[in-house]
Amino acid sequence: MADMTDSEDRRRRLPRWARRMLITFGALFALGVAILAGGYFYLASDLPDTAQLAEYEPPLPSHLRDVNGEPFATFARERRIYATYDDLPAELIAAFISAEDKTFFVHGGVDITGFTNAVFDYVSKMGSGERAVGGSTITQQVAKNLLLGDEYSVTRKLKEIILAMRIERTFSKERILELYLNQIFLGRNAYGVQAASFAYFDKPVTELTTPESAFLAVLPKAPSNYNPSTETGRRLALARRNYVLREMERNGYLSSAQRQAAANAPLDTIDRRQQLTQRSLGAYYTEAVRRDLIDRYGEEGPHGVYTGGLWIRGTIDPAMQAAAETALRDALVRYDRGRGWRGATDTIELGEGWAERLRDLNLPVGYDDWVAAVALSKSGGTITLGFENGTEGTMSRGDADLAVRGAGGTAFSEITPGDVFPVKLNDNSETTYKLRQIPEVGGGMVVQEISTGRVFAMVGGFDTRRSQYNRATQAKRQPGSAIKPFVYAAALENGFTPASIVLDAPYCVYQGAGLGQKCFRNFSGRSAGAQTMRWGLEQSRNLMTVRLAYQTGMENVVGLIKDMGIGDYQPYLAMSLGAGETTVLDLVNAYAMMANGGKRQRPVLYDLIQDRHGNTIYRADGRNCQGCNVPRYEGQAMPTPGDNRPQAMDARTAYQVIHMLEGVVQRGTATALRRLERPMFGKTGTTNGPTNVWFVGGTQDLVAGLYLGFDEPQNMGYYAQGGTLAAPAARQFFEAVIPEDVPKKPFIIPDGVRMVRIDRRSGKKVYGSWPTDGYTPSVIWEAFKPESEPRRQIAQQQNDPFVEGQEREVRSDSDFLQQQGGIY
Repeated sequence: MADMTDSEDRRRRLPRWARRMLITFGALFALGVAILAGGYFYLASDLPDTAQLAEYEPPLPSHLRDVNGEPFATFARERRIYATYDDLPAELIAAFISAEDKTFFVHGGVDITGFTNAVFDYVSKMGSGERAVGGSTITQQVAKNLLLGDEYSVTRKLKEIILAMRIERTFSKERILELYLNQIFLGRNAYGVQAASFAYFDKPVTELTTPESAFLAVLPKAPSNYNPSTETGRRLALARRNYVLREMERNGYLSSAQRQAAANAPLDTIDRRQQLTQRSLGAYYTEAVRRDLIDRYGEEGPHGVYTGGLWIRGTIDPAMQAAAETALRDALVRYDRGRGWRGATDTIELGEGWAERLRDLNLPVGYDDWVAAVALSKSGGTITLGFENGTEGTMSRGDADLAVRGAGGTAFSEITPGDVFPVKLNDNSETTYKLRQIPEVGGGMVVQEISTGRVFAMVGGFDTRRSQYNRATQAKRQPGSAIKPFVYAAALENGFTPASIVLDAPYCVYQGAGLGQKCFRNFSGRSAGAQTMRWGLEQSRNLMTVRLAYQTGMENVVGLIKDMGIGDYQPYLAMSLGAGETTVLDLVNAYAMMANGGKRQRPVLYDLIQDRHGNTIYRADGRNCQGCNVPRYEGQAMPTPGDNRPQAMDARTAYQVIHMLEGVVQRGTATALRRLERPMFGKTGTTNGPTNVWFVGGTQDLVAGLYLGFDEPQNMGYYAQGGTLAAPAARQFFEAVIPEDVPKKPFIIPDGVRMVRIDRRSGKKVYGSWPTDGYTPSVIWEAFKPESEPRRQIAQQQNDPFVEGQEREVRSDSDFLQQQGGIY
């Protein structure tokens, strides 16, 4: 007994019931601790640890830049422009702290007072269906938005608290605030304050005023409730903004005078509706890039288009894109105007609210200087017009003189109040307008750099708001005579020369017992007899092309066409006249390959991609360049990357065709471009019907190609030809993008080509004296491969043995294709 301790003695002296109670409370306490610990570990088991949090990267949109490195487009589901803490103005931070979490810089992730109030509010509203106030700190909101979602439950709230405390241990207050201000949703598809600043005020956060900063701090609670585009939303936003300003004053961020001045400022935000409906430059190109990137990287993930924060160096040249859009659009309108007035584009109900109903139509007017109008009234010789902004104007009878299609009279007599149509402001007027019409005909255009394959411009139609169908990349059309240069190239690769004589005469081929004999002919029914290959290509003679294709072998012809990336065709003679289908992009790329010495290449829509950290993850140019990355340039010879691209066509053959296509511009079906007075090549095309009209060609640096045609093929009319519609559009483009003072560079003659003077009509070599100041159209320098030039010689002719224009049939480019299967 002497060894008994004092504590044992005290327990021995306690009553039995007290000892039992003590044991019970101890057990209950231990059980409670165990339950709390178990609950904590259960809730925290699927939450990220501090290492994961430290590596967190918010989803960021991907940004596309143009060829000059300037921002061009953004790919985003969540519009977000990341801003570091140092980029955020102190006044903006003060506004959000005052509105959302006054004790942010002193609490450890949870505001005890706010949390207690939230608990009492939650208990009081249990079973009522009402949602309790959050009581969340900024850190808790970061935890919820980053990783937990918006589930409304006690479990989620407890997880939020645990994660908030982990975040506080992992990040500095500045880093937490940076994450918060870059991730919160603030309406108008803007995530983060930088994106919201542009969405509401069209300027960066560094330029925000005090009332503008306070307005952004209003939005996290419920952006839709404070939408300044509605009267109710504007009233609520002003009231909430003034509350934030009072809190900023109470917390010492503003003086009374500053707060009063800010409260008196108007709430001027940009028009969101105009943002959503305005036409975007290069919209078809941007969509083509987006689709290609999704195929390459997907939509989500570390390199996802919508989340990876990629920086894409695009190839689009805004100046060329604008010129291409105008050129194609003008060509569509010129053609459509000749077909007369088809009636109003749409109709709306007049009366109160007509301007809003007009805006809701979002009429795709295409041009920047066209506007949608509604006829409000009509009296005498004047129509009163109404516009989307509620203003009015007038249009006279003379300004609505489009002939009515299929009937007499003009559009003026057909227009009634409520009709909607595009108009254009008259020159030197601010109130009178001319009638315009959105064309039914469609078309596509691509401009490509020859040496690299970079696509400088892409137009897929009149206006993406009318149709997002990209006719430059998605429309499969028959190229007609625009395929002929590749038929001639196949012939040159198989023993023919530009001076080879080919008969331009009716041609029949026995196709077998099932099909019998097939005879081809020119549309005119006439022929020009024996002519050179050059003349046949310049004048786009169908019979000469078919005869060449047959003698070359259609397997060789379609094989070369496939190698050039145009299409995979069956070896039928009709394919030599353009019966196969291709896209503008593929055909332009093939011409670019030919102009680049036959080197194989694909169209390049973007040539460099970097991730959010600046690491290059894709480069289009795979050439090796020894010594390109030198630490310091000290005047040494500039490094030259090697060109290891394979040949799709012999370089000598490619030049021979290009040289002949120069003749198409000078004397053939593409003379519309001759007035540019610089070395150019090109080829027109007009398909059966005609249903499509084409031109592809360009300079030593650029190739431009386009077609016009209806989406549902129909006859465009006998006057529709590649030389009369497509070639003038190409000329308009080149006139806009090539200044007159740009050097006129000739096409480079590759090694192994001999230039010989010949008579282009007879194909015979010419010798003798040459006039130095005259023009001898029959004598030219022709390109030959070694040992293939003509042996026979003739003296120079003072006059062309054929009368210029005789039997040339310039319109033979639109000859109906004599295709197999009965297609005429």
